[in-house]
This record gives sequence, structure tokens and C-alpha cells, in this order.
Amino acid sequence: MAGVSTLGDFLWADVLPRPHPAFYGVIHGAILFLCVGLILGASARRPLTGAIGAAAIGTLASVGFYALVPFAGYSVMFPLWIGVWVALGVLHESLHLRRVALRIALARGGLAAIAAGSAFYLVSGIWFPFDPQGWDFTVHFGAWIIAYFPGFAALLIRTNLALNN
Repeated sequence: MAGVSTLGDFLWADVLPRPHPAFYGVIHGAILFLCVGLILGASARRPLTGAIGAAAIGTLASVGFYALVPFAGYSVMFPLWIGVWVALGVLHESLHLRRVALRIALARGGLAAIAAGSAFYLVSGIWFPFDPQGWDFTVHFGAWIIAYFPGFAALLIRTNLALNN
């Protein structure tokens, strides 16, 4: 995921024309979270279902971002990032169980949201000052590892809590 996100940063900075239309961001969110869904779905041997579900989550979050940013500014990215991880927690549980254990899904998703949201906040300065020609994409890659790892760990590490339900 760090590689996919770093590639996205590179495309935004050096390839895509400016100004970037919101449509590009929605496509970016769909593709990025399609990849997240492949990872989550692979852990349940349901990669296509995971990809479709997470792509829908990423698309909705991206649309939400572009709809809300004129009113709340770029800080709206943080609650949306948290909401995405809660939704991914529900998706992950639904991929593994016939009936979603909502308590577990919300616990895992909430933990992923807090951990990944905090990590994302810590590395969110990678885009500032906005000077794409001066960006070091190895730094971006490392920042994305830091941002994603806690969320994936919260969702993918098996626990007795998850195994007993």
C-alpha cells in the first residue's frame, strides 16, 4: 500500500495536469482502496469481494472529501481517514464471517481508526510546503508505511476475541 500511495503522490505531483479536477481524486480513492480491499480480501480468500467493498468505501470517502473541503478545509481529511478505517473494520469482519460480529468489527475498526489516524496525522506534513519537484519519494514511501501499518495490524492480526466469536 505504501508503494501504491507513493505512486499516487508521484502522479499527483509530476504527471497529472494542474489544477487537478475532483474527479481525479475520486478515481485515486477508488483505485487506492481497491488495493486495500485486495489485501483484506486475500486474508479471507475473497479478494474480489474485498476489492469491490473497499473500492466503494474509498470512493465514498473521496466524494465526501471533495464535498466537505470547501466548508471545512483540508482538515476534513482526518475524520474521513478515521471513518474509512471503521468501515474497513466492518468489511473485514464481513469477509471472514457469515454474520458480522458488529462488536468486533467496531472494535477492530475503531482501533485501526485511532492508530492509523494518529499515524497519518504524524506523517501528514509530507506534502508541505507544497513543492512537488522537491519531494523525496523515499520519504513518502516511509511515511505511508507508518500511516498504513497500524490500521492493517489492527484489522489483520488474529486475536482470541475474534476467534471466539
